[in-house]
Parts: sequence; C-alpha cells; structure tokens
Amino acid sequence: MWNKAALTLLVSGLLVAAQALADDAKPRSRDLGIAPGILKTGQHNAITDVQGVLVGQVTLVNGQDVRTGVTAILPHGGNLYQDKVPAGLYVANGYGKLTGISQIQELGEIETPILLTNTLSVPQAAEAIIGWTLKQPGNEQVVSVNAVVGETNDSRLNDIRKRALKAEHGLKAITSASSGPVAEGAVGAGTGTVAFGWKGGIGTSSRVLPAKLGGYTVGVLVQSNYGGVLQIAGQPVGEALGQYYLKDALDSEVADGSIMLIVATDAPLSDRNLTRLAKRAVAGLARTGASFTNGSGDYVLSFSTAASVRRTAERRGEVSSTESVPNGSMSPLFQAVIEASEEAIYNSMLKATDTCGTRSDTGKANCVKALPLEQLKALLTTSN
Repeated sequence: MWNKAALTLLVSGLLVAAQALADDAKPRSRDLGIAPGILKTGQHNAITDVQGVLVGQVTLVNGQDVRTGVTAILPHGGNLYQDKVPAGLYVANGYGKLTGISQIQELGEIETPILLTNTLSVPQAAEAIIGWTLKQPGNEQVVSVNAVVGETNDSRLNDIRKRALKAEHGLKAITSASSGPVAEGAVGAGTGTVAFGWKGGIGTSSRVLPAKLGGYTVGVLVQSNYGGVLQIAGQPVGEALGQYYLKDALDSEVADGSIMLIVATDAPLSDRNLTRLAKRAVAGLARTGASFTNGSGDYVLSFSTAASVRRTAERRGEVSSTESVPNGSMSPLFQAVIEASEEAIYNSMLKATDTCGTRSDTGKANCVKALPLEQLKALLTTSN
C-alpha cells in the first residue's frame, strides 16, 4: 500500500520529470538564430565550458504551492576551502541578500561552492555549504566558513513562506554537480522565477577568445527574475507583445525582482580585474531591457579557475608571485562577458515553460506564461 508521504514523493517526482522534458523540448537562443555578438561559443555554450567548473541543480515541485529549487556552481572539484579562487563582485542594485559579500570584497576570493536559491531559503543553503565544507578531508581544523549564497524572490509562483527547500537539497546540488551541458529554464533556482512578466529561470552561455587574444573562455550562468522592457537582439519585443514596465504610465511590479549572474573564466585574473569583468556583465543585462528598479537586486559574482592564480595554502602562507592578464589585454574579455550574459538571459527565458503555482502574498493560484515563441519568431522575421 502507498502511504500519503510516498504518494506525494511519487507525484512530485513525476512533476519534476515532466517539467524537465518540457524544458528540454524548448529551443535555445541559437536555435532561433539569436546569436549575440561576434565571438564563438564553447562546446556546450555554458559556464561549464570553463575548465573545472561544475554545476548541480535540485528542482522542487510539490502540490500547487511549491515551485522552487537550488543551483550549485563549483569553481573546481577539489577542496575549495584549501584551494580558494580569486573573485570579484559588482552590485548594480543592492536590494538582495547575497551572503558572503563582505569577505569577497575584502579578500577577493571564494572558498566554497556558490548556491543560488530563493530569498527565504538562504539560511538553509548556507547550512548546506558549511556542512559540506567542514566534512571535506583536510578541513578538520576549520572554524570559519564564508558561505556564498545568492537569491531571487520566487514568491509569485512559490509559497516562499513555506520554506520547502532544506539543507539536504543544497547538499545534493553540490554533490551532484558535474561538467557538460547545463539544464536551463524552470529548473533549480529558476523553478519559480519570472522575467519581464514571462517565465524566467536558469540560463547559461559562453564565449571563447581567439588564440591570439589568449584563447581564454568566459562562461556565465544566470538566475533571471527581473523586469523592464524586454529587448531581444535589439528588437523591442516587450513593446510589440504589449507587456512591459510602465505600460499605461503605471508603476507596477513587472520590473521588480532580481537577477544573479555568475561569471567564470580560465583567464588568470587578479581579483581587481575580476571585479572589472563583473561590471561589464551588466552591459549584457542592460541589452535585454532591464530597468534596474528600486526593488530589483542585481548582482554579478565572477571568479577565475586558472591554477596559476589559485589561492593555495602555500601561496597564502608566504609572499608569492602569480601571473595576471594586464589591464591593456582585458577588453576582449569584457566583450566576451557582455555577449555571454545577454545570451544566457535569453536562454533562461526561451527554455522556460508555462508554470502555475501559488502567489505567496495572496495565497491564490497564479500562472505565468513562457515567452510566446511563435510571436517572437514572427517579430524577428519581420525585423530581418
């Protein structure tokens, strides 16, 4: 006999599987001929094209009111606390709850996996990171951990007050992280997000510089949950489809939300130049029509995976020298991150599917449509 708990788990599993199949069937940006920029992509056109980067995701879909999840990004598969990576941070608008921010700004490094989730599940995600870190071989004497957790508010589709996400889900995202293709759309931390009034989600993209410019790879992963006046490939999609911020001159919540952008590169960069790289990602965000409203938390976190700049225990214990891309050679990397950020956002929306859930503030059912592909195709065809 199936008990109630077992049936709930079965139904939840079937819903997650159905959502994954639906997301897989949706096109990515390049499937529609939308290829921002001039640079080539990596093999998977994903943040995992940066050597060593791993991504893991847990999606929670349960009943009518749980539409949330967690996404883990690991700069490398080793002991991150012992082999820290240089990092940079840029805050375009600080209406958010990014944990670990002050230590990143002060020391310019990351020592844990990065988790993305919903606003009220940040403590549970941090608990997962701390627990995982303390259990790593070699960390037996560790007494301080700077857990890095980013968030957006998915309460328009998820009963966020229920706090369905637990530390065990964050731990599963970390331990299941892998290289290769990355699931996009309504998955992981993007399960309940909304972008420009349509369904948002997880999206990713990458760019590879020509060999004569260093041959470096830049990858971006986004959790889109913000708004404004949507533009795709320079076309005023939001206006044409009649859904955008300040329509009818009314200030509305359409543009509120947040976005997290995670930038990875194998270029040997100092934390100062990683901060400069993070700033340029916002140019890609702006190209999509973001309004950067008062209620939007817009964060970019960047890191380098290059072994030559890794903050190992040996390098932290004595004066040492590391290689570094000079200021005068940063411009191609800036171009790469702008292009990858823009395309990652498009992918987060194009791969998303119609999603119904529960609004936390009203307790009522709410459905958010995915970006209408046929209308989008028609707009892009007409513009060409």
